[in-house]
Amino acid sequence: MMRQQGAMAGGNRRTGSNHEAANKFFYYRCKRCLDIVGASVLLILLAPVLFLIALLIKSESPGPVLFLQECIGSRRRVKGGQIVWEQQPFRVYKFRSMVYAPDQSLHYSFVKDFINGKIQISHKSRYCFKLLTDPRLTRVGKMLRKTGLDELPQLFNVLKDEMSLIGPRPVPLYDVATYQPWHYERLNTLPGIAGLWEIKRGSVADFDQMAQLDIEYVRNQSLWMDITIIIRLIPTLLFCRGAACISSGLTYSQSAPMNNET
Repeated sequence: MMRQQGAMAGGNRRTGSNHEAANKFFYYRCKRCLDIVGASVLLILLAPVLFLIALLIKSESPGPVLFLQECIGSRRRVKGGQIVWEQQPFRVYKFRSMVYAPDQSLHYSFVKDFINGKIQISHKSRYCFKLLTDPRLTRVGKMLRKTGLDELPQLFNVLKDEMSLIGPRPVPLYDVATYQPWHYERLNTLPGIAGLWEIKRGSVADFDQMAQLDIEYVRNQSLWMDITIIIRLIPTLLFCRGAACISSGLTYSQSAPMNNET
């Protein structure tokens, strides 16, 4: 049902002429090479960090090191010489940042309010879609979320061709249920670890504007755009701008009830 809904809302849009399709084929091959090389190098360089984080998680609270989140992804298909995108579920890898088996209702209500425009984005936060004041967070988990280190295992999703280094953020299954029809176009590419909206976060105030930037990327993506985004993200990653330097990534608007979630 989820896959059909995505297709009706734009999940199987064709990419245009045969010439455009040929250019896209070349781009996707280059992008895949960039993803494999980039993810492999990062996993090798960050192996000690990954091991240390795993030890910290296990030492603080019982439960698995990794959290597997069911998300909607996209798979590229070729039909009649044209590229189409089909939505399908997959599991995103993350370091576990909460107590084991927490109540998810708190996060569900947060996501609903975020997509419906009841939550304002803090421009200071690169990870503005995250809950940094969630009472279910462990001490290690709070640090991981503030720095974005909980996302590192997604490099394995990149190697499995389920994600890309650059692209719209993966969408949990329960997010899609609250989408407006035009939101689905942001699903017409591989989800990514980082995206266009992260380098333009100063102009983003709500989910709709974030989705518009994702759609801008989907429509105009190129190898040069991907490399540009990676280069512009380097200072953020090195100096923790908008990540470790903040205390909260999200603030409720006046209309949002505080019993749902910040």
